[in-house]
Amino acid sequence: MARAADRAGQMIARLFRTAPLTCAFLIVFWTAGALTGAIGGASDELLARTGFGTGSPWWTVLTSALWSMDLLGYVATTVLLAVTGPLAEREFGALRTAAIFLATHVLGSFLGLGLVLVGGDLHWGWLESLVGEPAAGPSIGGVGLALALTFRMPPLWRRRVRLMMILSVLVLTLYSGWLEDLLRLSGGVAGLVVGALFLRSGPVHKARSLQETRVLVALLLAASALGPVVSMMSPYPNGPLWWFADVVAVAQPSQEDVDAFCSSDAVELCRTMLVQLSYGRFPALVMSLLPALLLLVLAEGLRRGRRFAWRTALVFNVAFAAFIGSYVVYVAQFPDASVLELAVSFGVPMLAPLAITVVLLLTRRHFDVRLPRHAVVRFWRFTAISVASLSALYVFGGYLVRDQFTPEPGFGALLADLPTRFLPPGYLDLVPLRFSAEGFVGALLFEYTGVVFWLIVLAGLLMASWRTWPSSCEKEAAHARELMRRYGGSSLSYMTTWRGNQYWFTPDGETAIAYRVVATIALTVGDPIGPARVDAVRGFAEFCARNGWTPCLYSVGAETRAAVEELGWSTVQVAEDTMIELDELSFTGKKWQDVRTALNKAAKAGITAEWCTYADAPYAITDQIRSISAEWVADKGLPEMGFTLGGLEELTGDGVRCLLAVDGDRTVHGITSWLPVYADGEVVGWTLDFMRRRSHGFRGSMEFLIASAAQQLQAEGARFLSLSGAPLARLDRGERPRALQRVLDFTGQVLEPVYGFRSLFAFKAKFQPTYQPMFMAYPDSAALPRIANAVSRAYLPHLNARQGLRLATKMIIRTRERVTTTPGRTR
Repeated sequence: MARAADRAGQMIARLFRTAPLTCAFLIVFWTAGALTGAIGGASDELLARTGFGTGSPWWTVLTSALWSMDLLGYVATTVLLAVTGPLAEREFGALRTAAIFLATHVLGSFLGLGLVLVGGDLHWGWLESLVGEPAAGPSIGGVGLALALTFRMPPLWRRRVRLMMILSVLVLTLYSGWLEDLLRLSGGVAGLVVGALFLRSGPVHKARSLQETRVLVALLLAASALGPVVSMMSPYPNGPLWWFADVVAVAQPSQEDVDAFCSSDAVELCRTMLVQLSYGRFPALVMSLLPALLLLVLAEGLRRGRRFAWRTALVFNVAFAAFIGSYVVYVAQFPDASVLELAVSFGVPMLAPLAITVVLLLTRRHFDVRLPRHAVVRFWRFTAISVASLSALYVFGGYLVRDQFTPEPGFGALLADLPTRFLPPGYLDLVPLRFSAEGFVGALLFEYTGVVFWLIVLAGLLMASWRTWPSSCEKEAAHARELMRRYGGSSLSYMTTWRGNQYWFTPDGETAIAYRVVATIALTVGDPIGPARVDAVRGFAEFCARNGWTPCLYSVGAETRAAVEELGWSTVQVAEDTMIELDELSFTGKKWQDVRTALNKAAKAGITAEWCTYADAPYAITDQIRSISAEWVADKGLPEMGFTLGGLEELTGDGVRCLLAVDGDRTVHGITSWLPVYADGEVVGWTLDFMRRRSHGFRGSMEFLIASAAQQLQAEGARFLSLSGAPLARLDRGERPRALQRVLDFTGQVLEPVYGFRSLFAFKAKFQPTYQPMFMAYPDSAALPRIANAVSRAYLPHLNARQGLRLATKMIIRTRERVTTTPGRTR
């Protein structure tokens, strides 16, 4: 607890040093709200004195920045300023940040007020309703400050922040529609004007990349889905498009509407509305949000470049535009609808999907990732089976509990009612309804049949967007092995031939990158193989962007690291390769004492080192190897790791040699495997991979086997041995680690009791190796959480829930022990 409090205090102190203006303002903001009770909701009296509106004194434009309308406004404004304020103060300084904030707040407030006055004179009903209404909130200047700050951001983040911020305030204005929403929009416009006039850093223009275009189009489609949801969730929607929520996110009718229609002669409509109102809150909410959820899922598909998402979004928006067009024709028949109101309230909803349709057509070539035929067939087969199963469950199950329906239906009535189970409650007035459910089982079947089906469909579409389908064939793998033998590479180059890897080649086919896609992260294995490494990295990144993946070069050397840093990538050390040069190796001197001891004890015990290949070894030997490995895994209580750590399957690789510690009774005490390292078509070195020893066997078997391998391979003419990289362990070179590096170091310490990476690193130090750092390189820091997840899943692909819980428990215990035993701390 004391350590956590100290860390929190340090973070607060650091925030005060880097952003004193933001911290001071937020303190004043919350203090004023607490003293006046505005946090729970500003009173009319307080707003009349401090709020800004058409009937307020001019100076209230300043006082309105010290209060907000309700608790949600306080929280949202704090988040906005806590993110934007420190960045702005770091870029502009405190005084210029305050000037930009005040300027955009004042200009935006008066601009929004002018729009209200003009709209009132034109008798626009929405803006007329805002006349005389006060508003308060520093979010007006906060939005302006954020958009002004984008003029100093890199092009990538400039586009994203602008699009997200503008769409957010525009959606709130059109669907929520209160004065504070309109002022936030005008504050954003003021921020863009201030930024363009005073903060533009230069005429730097960078073309949008393939991935960036996909992200922007996906954000546009997502915003079109979220607007109606905002209106439906708002208790008092007032925007000009509030009615559009009934089209995209159809809500249940209110009790007042039901009473009104049931007291009239509309019998059918009354029955339908009663059925709609009978839905539970959760199934009604899920089914009502179906169109919006579908658009969000399609937006994710667009972000991944999926062609099916592009086609579905195109059809969806064309249908929406046609549907809203019919509304426009209907409303135009009423003479009391003004041209302006008709144009905005009904024209904008129709123009929005049309505009998205145009954007989709113009960016068609960016969405070219097609699903393989077997994946499409699997999706439709799964969907058809789901429909058939749920339909049978509803009809036959409903017939068994037909007494829980009112009126009691027959088999034919349940079958006729089946299509309505897959419609949102708000669309049920399109078909006649004959009965409703009352009992528990009946209500479960009646309300959740459609919920389960659509959740299955949405999950299937998400999986189609996220999942990758291996495309590499044996011919590509053979070509990659041939390049590996011809050009060689790092000590991990042989791992590129392991099963599970896919391959990408440069256009000339002379440079290859081995990778595997885990959770939309394309993880490479070692350095590119071939002469054009930099061009290969650049081409591979473009290949990943086309497929909607994020590239991550894992366990690359210093040469590749330097090359990708020139491309603007970030790097962090993830392991330490340990190399033994064999040219002048001799186990003499005090530093080799442990190794000589192991060799001498092995000789006295009658243990010898024997080379073999696993595939050709006798059954009596391979059976012992499997038993030793199974014993080691069982002792860990966790599955064997993979990715860059080989297991039994990798022992059968072409060219892999095994060195066994065997006694006179042919008992195997330990085993190591060695992967060949090529250069110019010849084996020049070997990499240690598989290491296992019998728990009750010769204790120094690993030292003995490595020393024996060094001696014998030296005699064969090998130049070096690599004891392979120890993950999450590194040599202290006196450099101050960055934040991410400290996180990885801490992770290695936490995992030490489970997998012993640090102990393995210390063990390899007995052989006096030279150290070569191994790095992870990635182009986008925002993808780091997904990269960490992908690396974990690559190393532990078979981790089940029970083992995961055990691993998490060990990590928590290890973390607590580390915290409570830190020098200077008490338990």
